[in-house]
Amino acid sequence: MNFNGEFFKGVLGEILAIDSPTGFTKAAVAKVKEIVDGMGYETSVTKKGNLIVSVKGKSDRTVGISAHIDTLGLVVRGYRGDGTLTFSKVGGSILPTLDGEYCKVYTRWGKVYTGTILSNSPSSHVYTDAGSVARDDKNMHVKLDVETDSKEQTQKLDILPGDFICYEPKTVFTDTGFLKSRFLDDKMSVSIILALLKHFKDNNITPEHNVCVIFSTYEEVGHGMAHLPVEVDEFVAVDMGCIGDDLSCTEFDVSICAKDSSGPYDYELTTRLIDLAKGANLNFAVDIYPMYGSDVSAAQRAGNDMKGALIGPGVAASHGMERSHIKAAENTWKLLHLYLAK
Repeated sequence: MNFNGEFFKGVLGEILAIDSPTGFTKAAVAKVKEIVDGMGYETSVTKKGNLIVSVKGKSDRTVGISAHIDTLGLVVRGYRGDGTLTFSKVGGSILPTLDGEYCKVYTRWGKVYTGTILSNSPSSHVYTDAGSVARDDKNMHVKLDVETDSKEQTQKLDILPGDFICYEPKTVFTDTGFLKSRFLDDKMSVSIILALLKHFKDNNITPEHNVCVIFSTYEEVGHGMAHLPVEVDEFVAVDMGCIGDDLSCTEFDVSICAKDSSGPYDYELTTRLIDLAKGANLNFAVDIYPMYGSDVSAAQRAGNDMKGALIGPGVAASHGMERSHIKAAENTWKLLHLYLAK
């Protein structure tokens, strides 16, 4: 099991650079599909936009794995009198971390405007509450890099409510192995799966069972994998592991989640994953995430009859300026490899 870290970082950098908040994922899905098609796998895209990869195994049994391509973001809500934009969140962004971030506004007709996300009290030389005002959607706005100072002028730019506002990932890979970027949740897991698919092809490895891989596009709003295109016996979601408080997971581990807000994951499948990690001496942690939900949760709520589990690389400062390490990617990749192909 030789993890190709350079390939992993290469594809991670590529897809992090493509804006893909929930509902605006077409370009990112096309890039991932291009990568997988180039490996020679059978792919399809659902009406909803999820990318499906079919991998033939040694048996007629089918298992599944998933990671989500969609990220957090914003959409235009309306216009302020001074020509700036109000916004609404897509997913659970931590808004105080967005104060001062550069962004792009995509219109429905292909125009792209740059701008800055700001507090409504953006200057300490002007506003006495510049340091204390709440950073929330009632007290923040987007200032466009366009000469506009009225609602009417901004409306003439063809910017409409519902247009997507995408903020920069600010990706940095350090010489010490750290991966720093917004949207490691969950493009890091997408890239781990891509690295595994490439490894299988390059080394003529056939999984024990047929594998249905789903790269989902609505996870951040709760229904990414609600529909499964095939019947599976069990499904493992690959999504970020949480770090903090009484949790054991670190930026170097593969996380195995025993329970989240949707309830416990399948006991037998989770135990099997723990045993695989222990047997291979992987750096891993078993934790409970009470403020977390996954694509497996969505699939089971929709009535799919299957065992479900959740694993993923440890990611610090989730939904803010996230950070992980190449070792977390490698440990997650190895656990997936053991699960699918021993």
